[in-house]
Amino acid sequence: MTTSTFIPFLFILLFSAAKSNPVILSLRTKKIPSLALMKPPNKLLFHHNISLTVSLSVGTPPQNVSMVLDTGSELSWLLCSKPKFHPFASSSYSPILCSSPSCRSQARDLPIPPNCNSTSHLCQVSLSYADASSSSGTLATDRFRLGNSPSLPTIFGCISSSYSSSVEDSNTAGLLGMNRGALSFITQTSTRRFSYCISGRDSSGVLLLGDPSSTVPFSIPFNYTPLVEIALPLPYFDRVAYSVQLEGIRVGSVLLPIPKSVLVPDHTGAGQTMVDSGTQFSFLLGPAYDALRSEFSRQTRGLLKLLNEPDFVFQGAFDLCFRIPERVPIPRQIPPVVLMFRGAEVSVTEERLLYKVAGERRGLDAVWCFTFGNSDLVPLEAYVIGHHHQQNVWVEYDLDKSRVGFAPVRCDLASQKLGFGN
Repeated sequence: MTTSTFIPFLFILLFSAAKSNPVILSLRTKKIPSLALMKPPNKLLFHHNISLTVSLSVGTPPQNVSMVLDTGSELSWLLCSKPKFHPFASSSYSPILCSSPSCRSQARDLPIPPNCNSTSHLCQVSLSYADASSSSGTLATDRFRLGNSPSLPTIFGCISSSYSSSVEDSNTAGLLGMNRGALSFITQTSTRRFSYCISGRDSSGVLLLGDPSSTVPFSIPFNYTPLVEIALPLPYFDRVAYSVQLEGIRVGSVLLPIPKSVLVPDHTGAGQTMVDSGTQFSFLLGPAYDALRSEFSRQTRGLLKLLNEPDFVFQGAFDLCFRIPERVPIPRQIPPVVLMFRGAEVSVTEERLLYKVAGERRGLDAVWCFTFGNSDLVPLEAYVIGHHHQQNVWVEYDLDKSRVGFAPVRCDLASQKLGFGN
């Protein structure tokens, strides 16, 4: 899932196969002069938009590309056009035929089944996302290289037609699918554990593919929540997403009066809760959103001035907005919003609760909107925990133990302890 706005972001990437120890890789395509990138050779350049973008090389000879890192999607894809990725300049590029197992059995988890081009007999794929972005093209294979590691043959979508709701998305060449589907990058590379830590204070951050305990020189206080598994195919349940159980929401010390039945998937699968690095903000189904909106408004009365423009809705789903004078910091008395999972909690505080809307001013005031949106307005039949609410939280995806871990961490300090940062 994807949305918008680029900010420079820096990460370390550690890659491992299923049974090997993590290996530090150097993944760079460009240097930031203010950063020391010499010792050790493990510095990578990433960017942070609505998700994370990683630079890697694809093809023979290698072409450098920038791809959105998306735990909410399966199939990786590249825009197959200059100057993004030129497939026919790569001797290792190969389109996939309709008769291939990759087009049939391996593509079973894709939301839209592939179809066959009757003229070329090539496997055609179509992708669509909650923000109204869409892509279509040919299923293909080529060699993906992470830094100086050996190149890996990878199945991906070679996209010839793409529409994005965001102008900024044109800065990326494609998307790296990181969910649990058969064609995801995680599955194809046999990666069983990965994690990231996104700073809310500066442009530092960490991404690890592998076990952090054997590479990070400090303990990470993870609390784990189990992945929710439903064996039966249901129309609105994504079986390959990182689905967890949301059990409640607090605003400050007040537990919202949300019925448990609203927080669990119904008989159609609607109502699952997904942890998604490819979505910027978080979305709640209507009844839960209404309860949160009401209580947050009540507790911030006198602290925040309501916009009071009923027709103003940010990004189509964020209708609780405020006027805050320019250059005035967000009040520290704003109550935290705590997402309560089975065995773990994520606390969203202060500046992560509000987002400044670019280009919107009311006199001397800027417009800021609450960063929880109404899924019913998208429409989206799920709860989605976006990356904005994962800042300063180390998030781990552990496939072997079927769980997701959360740990409150100052991610900028974690980056410095790992040997890099601003």
